[in-house]
Amino acid sequence: MSSTQYDLVVFGATSFVGQILCRYLLDTFGTDGDLRWAAAGRSQSKLEQVRNALGDAAADLNLLIADAADENSLSALCTQTNTIVSTVGPYALYGEPLVKACAESGTHYCDLTGEVQWIPRMISRYEAAAKASGARIVHCCGFDSIPSDLGVYFLQQQAKERFNAPCTTVKMRVKAAKGGISGGTVASMINVTREAIADPALRRQLADPYALCPPDHGFSARQANVTFAEFDSDFGAWAAPFIMAGINTRVVHRSNALQNNAYGADFRYDEAMLTGKGLRGRLTASGMAIGIGAFLAGVALAPTRYVLERFVVPKPGEGPSPQDQLTGYYDIRFAGQTAQNEKLTVKVTGKGDPGYGSTAKMLGQAAACLALDIPEQAPGGFWTPASLLGDALLTRLQEHADLSFTVLD
Repeated sequence: MSSTQYDLVVFGATSFVGQILCRYLLDTFGTDGDLRWAAAGRSQSKLEQVRNALGDAAADLNLLIADAADENSLSALCTQTNTIVSTVGPYALYGEPLVKACAESGTHYCDLTGEVQWIPRMISRYEAAAKASGARIVHCCGFDSIPSDLGVYFLQQQAKERFNAPCTTVKMRVKAAKGGISGGTVASMINVTREAIADPALRRQLADPYALCPPDHGFSARQANVTFAEFDSDFGAWAAPFIMAGINTRVVHRSNALQNNAYGADFRYDEAMLTGKGLRGRLTASGMAIGIGAFLAGVALAPTRYVLERFVVPKPGEGPSPQDQLTGYYDIRFAGQTAQNEKLTVKVTGKGDPGYGSTAKMLGQAAACLALDIPEQAPGGFWTPASLLGDALLTRLQEHADLSFTVLD
């Protein structure tokens, strides 16, 4: 049993995803069962609104006050808990003080950032402190990038069992998905685009498939990247760019590096969305590629960015309705091939809107895994879901988060 008052604190409990996460934790763990948890934010009144909305079952949920911009309050928060899960984004704007406080105090931390420009900064600034204190920091514990990271991890386990070798090439393809997008996600995308426009070095970093790998990774394999409509013969269908590929692929490569090149020194990995066969599939793929390009171009220009933020995209705090969160889903396929041309395909499916309904479950179980399952001797530092949480998280996701990991052939 931890000597701290709580196993886990939800920081940003009043945010859109924070409220969904609190509901999930309450329904799964209660308030004082196997997981002792509390809700934290900067406004007592808003926290009380969240607790009231959760109903009588949350009457005993403890509320803690801390401000993302106040290092003293964050340090005080760290003294009360073993682990903090943060939903306060965009993380590049608001996340650093908490990462710093956790790294320096030895408090474990996870979040759902997909901001590939922010993670290397945190690693370079605070990994030494985290290693010294024993703090385990795990970014990307939502739809980006748990299905990708754990999907590849699962496929590689199966490949080693069947072929006694890893798959040196893996393709991830989104076969089907239904879900909305929140204002917080859009705000993060707009922020990274704004940063990239102002910083040529950052643009080069964002183009590096190994941007999240340790400096001595030694990887040099050229990585495929679906940038427009293309026919995928392995799946017999047309493919379009997948907007989350930019973060997911880099997390998977970091997992490979942190597991001592378990997937191979020449491992290749890419992601895309399947759009079907024939002319219809081709036109759909082309339309999606053009739409993504138009959105990113619009975000890059100040006048159109203003119009998008003001009139088109959801604002921070807005997102899919409760019904949409429940009825969403995703079906993701991974096709792997070993150096000896042995092939294996697995699928990962999830129930609930990918970005919020399912993300809250994944984030909640990743946080519980980090707080309860990891051996004390596991070293501090910046990890990925697969490299630190691995088998324990795979079990939790399948038993408690409505995800399935299945071998197809």
